[in-house]
Amino acid sequence: MAQQHLIVLDLDGTLLTDEKVISDKTKATLQKAREAGHEVMIATGRPYRASKLFYHELGLDTPIVNFNGAFVHHPLDQNWKTVHKPIDLKVVQEVVESLNREQFENLIAEVMDDVYVQYHDEKLLNIFSMGDPKVTTGDLHQYLKDNPTSLLIQAKESSVPGIRQYLADTKAELIDHRRWGDPFPVIEIVRHGLNKAVGLSHVAKDLGIPRDRIIAFGDEDNDLEMIEYAGVGVAMGNGISQLKNIANEVTTTNNEDGIAEFLIDRLHI
Repeated sequence: MAQQHLIVLDLDGTLLTDEKVISDKTKATLQKAREAGHEVMIATGRPYRASKLFYHELGLDTPIVNFNGAFVHHPLDQNWKTVHKPIDLKVVQEVVESLNREQFENLIAEVMDDVYVQYHDEKLLNIFSMGDPKVTTGDLHQYLKDNPTSLLIQAKESSVPGIRQYLADTKAELIDHRRWGDPFPVIEIVRHGLNKAVGLSHVAKDLGIPRDRIIAFGDEDNDLEMIEYAGVGVAMGNGISQLKNIANEVTTTNNEDGIAEFLIDRLHI
Protein backbone atom coordinates (compact mmCIF):
# COMPACT_ATOMS: atom_id res chain seq x y z
CA MET A 1 0.00 0.00 0.00
CA ALA A 2 1.12 3.56 -0.65
CA GLN A 3 2.06 5.56 2.43
CA GLN A 4 -0.90 6.48 4.59
CA HIS A 5 -1.84 10.17 4.51
CA LEU A 6 -4.10 12.26 6.73
CA ILE A 7 -6.44 14.37 4.56
CA VAL A 8 -7.78 17.41 6.43
CA LEU A 9 -10.82 19.30 5.18
CA ASP A 10 -12.11 22.75 6.00
CA LEU A 11 -15.88 22.94 5.38
CA ASP A 12 -17.16 26.29 4.10
CA GLY A 13 -15.59 27.34 0.81
CA THR A 14 -13.53 24.13 0.70
CA LEU A 15 -15.33 20.79 1.07
CA LEU A 16 -18.72 22.45 0.59
CA THR A 17 -19.79 24.11 -2.64
CA ASP A 18 -21.40 27.56 -2.46
CA GLU A 19 -24.72 25.67 -2.12
CA LYS A 20 -23.32 24.15 1.13
CA VAL A 21 -23.27 20.58 -0.20
CA ILE A 22 -20.52 18.02 -0.88
CA SER A 23 -20.33 17.25 -4.60
CA ASP A 24 -20.72 13.65 -5.74
CA LYS A 25 -17.24 13.58 -7.27
CA THR A 26 -15.56 14.87 -4.12
CA LYS A 27 -17.51 12.46 -1.93
CA ALA A 28 -16.60 9.49 -4.16
CA THR A 29 -12.92 10.51 -4.26
CA LEU A 30 -12.72 10.81 -0.47
CA GLN A 31 -14.34 7.39 -0.17
CA LYS A 32 -11.71 5.94 -2.52
CA ALA A 33 -8.96 7.59 -0.45
CA ARG A 34 -10.30 5.94 2.69
CA GLU A 35 -10.57 2.58 0.95
CA ALA A 36 -6.91 2.98 -0.04
CA GLY A 37 -6.03 3.33 3.66
CA HIS A 38 -5.82 7.08 4.04
CA GLU A 39 -7.45 8.91 6.98
CA VAL A 40 -9.91 11.78 6.39
CA MET A 41 -10.89 14.39 8.98
CA ILE A 42 -12.67 17.75 9.25
CA ALA A 43 -11.17 20.93 10.77
CA THR A 44 -13.65 23.80 10.87
CA GLY A 45 -14.57 27.02 12.62
CA ARG A 46 -18.09 25.66 12.99
CA PRO A 47 -19.36 24.06 16.20
CA TYR A 48 -19.85 20.29 16.07
CA ARG A 49 -23.64 20.55 15.82
CA ALA A 50 -23.22 22.46 12.52
CA SER A 51 -20.67 20.04 11.09
CA LYS A 52 -21.90 16.60 12.19
CA LEU A 53 -24.18 16.31 9.15
CA PHE A 54 -21.12 16.31 6.87
CA TYR A 55 -19.10 14.12 9.24
CA HIS A 56 -21.78 11.43 8.98
CA GLU A 57 -22.38 11.99 5.26
CA LEU A 58 -18.72 11.11 4.62
CA GLY A 59 -18.97 8.18 7.05
CA LEU A 60 -15.94 9.43 9.00
CA ASP A 61 -14.54 7.65 12.04
CA THR A 62 -11.81 10.16 12.98
CA PRO A 63 -11.65 12.95 15.59
CA ILE A 64 -12.86 16.41 14.47
CA VAL A 65 -11.55 19.93 15.08
CA ASN A 66 -14.32 22.46 15.82
CA PHE A 67 -14.31 26.16 16.77
CA ASN A 68 -10.94 26.61 14.98
CA GLY A 69 -9.19 24.35 17.47
CA ALA A 70 -10.94 25.33 20.71
CA PHE A 71 -12.79 22.00 20.75
CA VAL A 72 -11.26 18.74 19.52
CA HIS A 73 -13.10 15.48 20.12
CA HIS A 74 -14.02 12.09 18.70
CA PRO A 75 -17.76 11.83 17.95
CA LEU A 76 -17.66 8.01 17.94
CA ASP A 77 -15.29 7.36 20.85
CA GLN A 78 -16.26 8.51 24.33
CA ASN A 79 -12.87 7.46 25.70
CA TRP A 80 -10.88 9.67 23.34
CA LYS A 81 -9.24 12.52 25.24
CA THR A 82 -11.35 15.56 24.36
CA VAL A 83 -9.69 18.98 24.26
CA HIS A 84 -11.84 21.98 25.15
CA LYS A 85 -10.11 25.34 25.72
CA PRO A 86 -12.67 28.09 26.25
CA ILE A 87 -12.04 31.81 26.90
CA ASP A 88 -12.00 33.03 30.48
CA LEU A 89 -15.44 34.50 31.25
CA LYS A 90 -13.83 37.50 32.98
CA VAL A 91 -11.95 38.38 29.77
CA VAL A 92 -15.18 38.16 27.75
CA GLN A 93 -16.95 40.45 30.21
CA GLU A 94 -14.14 42.99 29.96
CA VAL A 95 -14.32 42.95 26.16
CA VAL A 96 -18.10 43.36 26.18
CA GLU A 97 -17.94 46.22 28.69
CA SER A 98 -15.30 48.04 26.67
CA LEU A 99 -17.37 48.07 23.47
CA ASN A 100 -19.17 51.27 22.69
CA ARG A 101 -22.82 50.50 21.82
CA GLU A 102 -22.34 52.47 18.61
CA GLN A 103 -19.59 50.08 17.49
CA PHE A 104 -21.39 46.76 17.43
CA GLU A 105 -24.73 45.35 16.32
CA ASN A 106 -24.80 42.10 18.24
CA LEU A 107 -22.84 39.72 20.47
CA ILE A 108 -23.00 35.94 20.29
CA ALA A 109 -21.29 33.64 22.77
CA GLU A 110 -21.17 29.88 22.32
CA VAL A 111 -20.55 27.48 25.19
CA MET A 112 -20.03 24.28 23.22
CA ASP A 113 -23.50 23.83 21.75
CA ASP A 114 -25.38 26.45 23.78
CA VAL A 115 -25.80 29.83 22.12
CA TYR A 116 -26.20 33.18 23.89
CA VAL A 117 -27.35 36.14 21.80
CA GLN A 118 -27.45 39.70 23.15
CA TYR A 119 -30.18 40.99 20.81
CA HIS A 120 -32.84 38.93 19.04
CA ASP A 121 -32.15 38.81 15.30
CA GLU A 122 -33.90 36.32 12.99
CA LYS A 123 -31.25 36.47 10.27
CA LEU A 124 -28.50 35.77 12.75
CA LEU A 125 -30.42 33.04 14.53
CA ASN A 126 -30.95 31.25 11.23
CA ILE A 127 -27.18 30.86 10.93
CA PHE A 128 -26.70 29.69 14.51
CA SER A 129 -29.75 27.46 14.78
CA MET A 130 -28.23 24.62 12.73
CA GLY A 131 -28.19 21.49 14.87
CA ASP A 132 -30.92 22.87 17.11
CA PRO A 133 -28.90 24.42 19.97
CA LYS A 134 -30.30 25.82 23.18
CA VAL A 135 -30.53 29.56 22.49
CA THR A 136 -30.72 32.21 25.24
CA THR A 137 -31.46 35.79 24.19
CA GLY A 138 -30.68 38.70 26.49
CA ASP A 139 -27.91 40.59 28.27
CA LEU A 140 -24.77 38.44 28.13
CA HIS A 141 -23.64 39.90 31.42
CA GLN A 142 -26.69 38.43 33.09
CA TYR A 143 -27.07 35.09 31.30
CA LEU A 144 -23.58 33.95 30.37
CA LYS A 145 -22.24 32.05 33.39
CA ASP A 146 -19.66 29.70 31.83
CA ASN A 147 -16.40 30.26 30.01
CA PRO A 148 -17.44 30.47 26.33
CA THR A 149 -15.79 28.43 23.59
CA SER A 150 -16.01 31.47 21.31
CA LEU A 151 -17.36 35.02 21.27
CA LEU A 152 -18.57 36.71 18.09
CA ILE A 153 -18.94 40.45 17.68
CA GLN A 154 -21.18 41.46 14.80
CA ALA A 155 -20.11 44.98 13.96
CA LYS A 156 -20.56 47.74 11.43
CA GLU A 157 -17.96 47.41 8.68
CA SER A 158 -16.46 50.77 9.66
CA SER A 159 -16.03 49.66 13.30
CA VAL A 160 -14.22 46.37 12.64
CA PRO A 161 -10.64 47.77 12.36
CA GLY A 162 -11.03 49.82 15.55
CA ILE A 163 -12.37 46.89 17.57
CA ARG A 164 -9.61 44.60 16.33
CA GLN A 165 -6.98 47.23 17.13
CA TYR A 166 -8.36 47.57 20.66
CA LEU A 167 -8.26 43.78 21.13
CA ALA A 168 -4.68 43.63 19.82
CA ASP A 169 -3.58 46.46 22.12
CA THR A 170 -5.23 45.22 25.31
CA LYS A 171 -5.88 41.48 25.13
CA ALA A 172 -3.15 40.03 22.90
CA GLU A 173 -1.89 37.56 25.54
CA LEU A 174 -5.38 36.27 26.31
CA ILE A 175 -7.34 36.00 23.06
CA ASP A 176 -6.93 35.64 19.30
CA HIS A 177 -9.37 37.19 16.87
CA ARG A 178 -10.24 36.87 13.19
CA ARG A 179 -12.50 38.50 10.69
CA TRP A 180 -15.20 36.29 9.15
CA GLY A 181 -15.59 36.39 5.37
CA ASP A 182 -19.36 36.13 4.92
CA PRO A 183 -22.25 36.78 5.35
CA PHE A 184 -21.66 40.02 7.33
CA PRO A 185 -18.88 41.70 9.33
CA VAL A 186 -18.12 39.48 12.33
CA ILE A 187 -15.06 39.34 14.59
CA GLU A 188 -14.55 35.90 16.08
CA ILE A 189 -12.66 35.62 19.36
CA VAL A 190 -11.11 32.43 20.79
CA ARG A 191 -8.59 31.74 23.52
CA HIS A 192 -5.03 32.84 22.72
CA GLY A 193 -2.82 30.33 20.95
CA LEU A 194 -5.62 28.28 19.43
CA ASN A 195 -6.02 27.55 15.74
CA LYS A 196 -6.75 24.60 13.47
CA ALA A 197 -3.08 23.57 13.36
CA VAL A 198 -3.03 23.06 17.14
CA GLY A 199 -6.09 20.79 16.93
CA LEU A 200 -4.75 19.01 13.87
CA SER A 201 -1.39 18.25 15.51
CA HIS A 202 -3.24 16.69 18.46
CA VAL A 203 -5.21 14.38 16.13
CA ALA A 204 -2.23 13.54 13.87
CA LYS A 205 -0.20 12.51 16.90
CA ASP A 206 -3.04 10.28 18.05
CA LEU A 207 -3.28 8.66 14.60
CA GLY A 208 0.50 8.31 14.36
CA ILE A 209 0.74 10.22 11.07
CA PRO A 210 3.73 12.59 10.65
CA ARG A 211 3.39 16.16 9.39
CA ASP A 212 4.93 15.40 6.01
CA ARG A 213 2.05 13.03 5.28
CA ILE A 214 -0.70 15.53 6.10
CA ILE A 215 -2.59 17.06 3.16
CA ALA A 216 -4.77 19.98 4.30
CA PHE A 217 -7.26 22.00 2.26
CA GLY A 218 -8.55 25.50 3.10
CA ASP A 219 -9.67 28.85 1.72
CA GLU A 220 -9.82 31.50 4.47
CA ASP A 221 -7.63 33.21 7.05
CA ASN A 222 -8.63 30.72 9.74
CA ASP A 223 -6.86 28.08 7.61
CA LEU A 224 -3.49 29.86 7.47
CA GLU A 225 -1.80 28.03 10.36
CA MET A 226 -3.18 24.66 9.25
CA ILE A 227 -2.02 25.11 5.65
CA GLU A 228 1.41 26.13 6.91
CA TYR A 229 1.57 23.21 9.38
CA ALA A 230 0.60 20.48 6.91
CA GLY A 231 3.28 18.73 4.86
CA VAL A 232 1.16 19.60 1.83
CA GLY A 233 -0.96 22.71 2.34
CA VAL A 234 -3.47 23.20 -0.47
CA ALA A 235 -5.34 26.47 -1.08
CA MET A 236 -8.63 26.34 -2.95
CA GLY A 237 -8.89 28.33 -6.17
CA ASN A 238 -11.46 30.54 -4.45
CA GLY A 239 -9.17 31.06 -1.43
CA ILE A 240 -7.81 34.40 -0.22
CA SER A 241 -4.50 35.48 -1.77
CA GLN A 242 -2.71 35.43 1.60
CA LEU A 243 -3.44 31.69 1.84
CA LYS A 244 -2.41 30.99 -1.76
CA ASN A 245 0.91 32.74 -1.07
CA ILE A 246 1.88 30.34 1.74
CA ALA A 247 0.28 27.16 0.36
CA ASN A 248 2.41 24.44 -1.27
CA GLU A 249 -0.22 24.00 -3.97
CA VAL A 250 -3.34 25.72 -5.31
CA THR A 251 -6.19 23.59 -6.66
CA THR A 252 -9.44 24.47 -8.45
CA THR A 253 -12.35 26.09 -6.58
CA ASN A 254 -14.83 24.55 -4.16
CA ASN A 255 -17.40 24.58 -6.99
CA GLU A 256 -15.00 22.75 -9.34
CA ASP A 257 -14.18 19.70 -7.18
CA GLY A 258 -10.87 21.20 -6.06
CA ILE A 259 -10.32 18.56 -3.38
CA ALA A 260 -11.11 15.65 -5.70
CA GLU A 261 -8.95 16.99 -8.54
CA PHE A 262 -5.95 17.35 -6.26
CA LEU A 263 -6.29 13.97 -4.54
CA ILE A 264 -6.80 12.07 -7.80
CA ASP A 265 -3.63 13.64 -9.14
CA ARG A 266 -1.53 13.34 -5.96
CA LEU A 267 -2.62 9.98 -4.55
CA HIS A 268 -3.47 8.31 -7.89
CA ILE A 269 -6.90 7.19 -6.69
